[in-house]
Amino acid sequence: MPQGAIVWRDLTVNDAEGIKEFYSHVVGWAIEPHPMCDDFNVIVPETGETIAGICHARGVNAGLPPQWLIYIEVDNVQDCIERCNQAGGRVVYGPRSMGTHNFCVIQDPARAVAGLIETTAPTETTSSTH
Repeated sequence: MPQGAIVWRDLTVNDAEGIKEFYSHVVGWAIEPHPMCDDFNVIVPETGETIAGICHARGVNAGLPPQWLIYIEVDNVQDCIERCNQAGGRVVYGPRSMGTHNFCVIQDPARAVAGLIETTAPTETTSSTH
């Protein structure tokens, strides 16, 4: 995906098990267990496309507030953090590694948040994986 593309969406909540049923009932999503953790994948039944995750707010996600979070692909998380701070934003979570990528959550001057995820492998300065 190109720099700046929205590449993923996650819902992080205390009760992922319960909230998955809510979305399945309300919008008709199919929900399946994630193969590598106890979170869930959100699937559009008509296409079979996995479009999002529903995650427990514990472990490495314990610091995230309940929210839907988009992930924007960037070439370098650390460079984006510096530009975010210079432009009046701030980092509210991370940076840390997530799978094979660096990741952080920034807050813009209007207080909206977005995840930034790097296209390259994490650096040695990041913490545990998701």
